[in-house]
Amino acid sequence: MTPAHRAELRALLEEHRESVLRARRRGGEDLNELADARSAATADDEHDPEGVTLAAEWSRLVGVDADARAELGAIDAALARVDDDAFGVCAACGRRIPMARLRVRPMATRCVGCAR
Repeated sequence: MTPAHRAELRALLEEHRESVLRARRRGGEDLNELADARSAATADDEHDPEGVTLAAEWSRLVGVDADARAELGAIDAALARVDDDAFGVCAACGRRIPMARLRVRPMATRCVGCAR
């Protein structure tokens, strides 16, 4: 992998990481608002036929946050591979992962053939 490709992919990973962190912050704000709503004495939405219950929304937001944490882990692992010069090598077969795949999914650990 050329230094230019490495720099391009590092930039993609860092940009994606910032995007996930921003989404987690927004999600955290939503969880805080929801926690306030759940603690309100009048918050009896379990019988509201018009919308999602607070408990269901809480579960959804917690799940989204768990997915974001996992994605951050994958991004950080990919950044570590860039630093260790192991980036872009298929973990299964050892061949190079095509640049086109890495541009679309920079956290990829497998080439297209092994990912199938």
